[in-house]
Amino acid sequence: MAQNPSAEARILEESNRVLGQRTSSSLTIPSMEELRKMHYLQGAVYETLRLYPPVQMDSKFAKNDDVLPDGTYVKKGTRVAYHPYAMGRMETIWEPDCLEFKPERWLNNDGVLVPENPYRYPVFQAGVRPCLGKDMGLLAMKVVAITLIKQFHIKLANPSWAPHFIPGLTATLKGGMPVVVTERLV
Repeated sequence: MAQNPSAEARILEESNRVLGQRTSSSLTIPSMEELRKMHYLQGAVYETLRLYPPVQMDSKFAKNDDVLPDGTYVKKGTRVAYHPYAMGRMETIWEPDCLEFKPERWLNNDGVLVPENPYRYPVFQAGVRPCLGKDMGLLAMKVVAITLIKQFHIKLANPSWAPHFIPGLTATLKGGMPVVVTERLV
């Protein structure tokens, strides 16, 4: 949100419509029903994970001989790797605006969330063994995001800051992300 003030404004607008004008002193955790109505927030979470997946690269081993959708033969025992971080930035998958943060790409014309094919968006795995923690993780991200956004304004300490990832199993930022946090006045 620190780099996308228009998205932050839309999340605030959506939350005020769904939750009402709650002040920081009366802030309560949104209900499941309220969270289900916040499609733009969900789109913003999905878009964040598209560009910054928690697991940047993963691989699987073929249990049996198989053929990939493009016709590539995979022999039993072969390791097949995929890279959600790179896939989230591919024009062939996400169109020419793939590097832009656009929560709208997850919404239909009525503003309702439309989930993406998990093979195109493999942040939570795909196939017969998707991430068991997906729903709980998404719920936690939405609750934390809406709680912070409603109560605080967060901006980058250095406007020219850009994330630099350290290779590893999970996404880690080199040097963290220096921010300035101020209480949001209603």
